[in-house]
Amino acid sequence: MTRVKRGLATKKRHKRMLKQTEGFWGQRKNVFKRARETLLRAMAFAYKGRKLKKRDMRALFIERVSAAAKENGTSYSKFMHGLTKANILLNRKMLSQLAIFEPKAFSQLAELSKRA
Repeated sequence: MTRVKRGLATKKRHKRMLKQTEGFWGQRKNVFKRARETLLRAMAFAYKGRKLKKRDMRALFIERVSAAAKENGTSYSKFMHGLTKANILLNRKMLSQLAIFEPKAFSQLAELSKRA
């Protein structure tokens, strides 16, 4: 049987991982063992961060809609309840966009919400 040498594959795998750790501090960028554990941790934080970003953005949208609702003389909860009763199905992102860029349209929605 012929001898199989695996150094090339390992080196390629190591280089690929070390390429991802460019910019890390100290051994974390050039020692494979340290780089690997740091990269795995960084990837876990990145995953978690993507989930937290969604949460933060939703909170921002709610703040914007709440502020616009107060300008139209109603609270956020009453505004949202009125929209649901009026069967207007707009998500919070679209409502916040309306509040910023189309205040007249938002005030019409607020009126519909009050009437419902």
